[in-house]
Amino acid sequence: MNIEFLEALKDLEKEKGIAVDVLLDAIEAALLSAYKRNFGSLQNARVHIERETGDFKVYTQRSVMEFVEDPRLEIDLDEAKKINPNYQVGDIVETEVTPRNFGRIAAQTAKQVVVQRIREAERNIVFEEFVNREGEIVTGTVQRFEQKNVLIELGKTEAILMPSEQMPGEDYRHGERIKVYIVEVRKTTKGPQIMVSRTHPGLLKRLFELEVPELQEGVVELKAIAREAGARSKIAVYSRDENVDPVGACVGPKGMRVQNIVNELNGEKVDIIKWNPDPSKFVASSLSPAKVMAVEVWDEEKIARVIVPDYQLSLAIGKEGQNARLAAKLTSWKIDIKSESQMQEIYSEECGEVYDSLDE
Repeated sequence: MNIEFLEALKDLEKEKGIAVDVLLDAIEAALLSAYKRNFGSLQNARVHIERETGDFKVYTQRSVMEFVEDPRLEIDLDEAKKINPNYQVGDIVETEVTPRNFGRIAAQTAKQVVVQRIREAERNIVFEEFVNREGEIVTGTVQRFEQKNVLIELGKTEAILMPSEQMPGEDYRHGERIKVYIVEVRKTTKGPQIMVSRTHPGLLKRLFELEVPELQEGVVELKAIAREAGARSKIAVYSRDENVDPVGACVGPKGMRVQNIVNELNGEKVDIIKWNPDPSKFVASSLSPAKVMAVEVWDEEKIARVIVPDYQLSLAIGKEGQNARLAAKLTSWKIDIKSESQMQEIYSEECGEVYDSLDE
């Protein structure tokens, strides 16, 4: 190792952000291991790299003792004083023992350490870049498939789209560019592991924020999301400005904003509902597109009974209960949907019970 080697390390410091001292400390530690491995030394030793010239030397270290038990680790006080009269018991005496043919091993070891540290630094850079982006959308390219996982290329690294995070019925083709939501970034020995999703409700939220300027500006607020990925979603929005229609802002001119999101999600239907602090009005709106006649609420239990016209019952419940299920998720209320005729029967039975009790 020489001055040119030190200059190369300084260039690496500028390019990769790895401090020269950190690299030299790591090289010294690696050289010490190489020395012990190749020369079978059981002595205490130290490797030092001169920071100005790049020269390296190996030193053995022995403790000064009055009575020596192991000459490989200890040195007699009288003998130590022959080297330097100032030595006292407990001091460390260093003796240079640099092997003649250690240069080749040192060069090879230094190269391995530098390469390893560069890889670690690059992994840390990628990790730091993406760990701060959890909860955001990124655009990547479908790179390859491992079993059922889809590997998405994100510049210098790859993200993993697991089967549970893939949208039902969605095909991923090699080279296709798709938007994904960063769920989690893990630090592993092989580098950062970035877990992404196409089914997370956060993906829908971020897509709306990209399309709707009023959401970015904070004029419109997205209050709640309920999503069944690939099929249907509902979002509740609220405007801080009375002059801004939150639903209209999210739909966009001629429906273009919401249509762009639907296209990105391969046809997933999205219902946009105006949030209301009044639970009965919010629950009624959440069952859109069904028309609601009345809502009864029990605040403590967070239960709402919704009455709809007979011809609207199947629409309110939805296919396989999907509309009612999403409305319940959106509002966080348990929703019991009854048709008008069902409620008439219930009222009739309740009235009958009242009359019976009066007769008694």
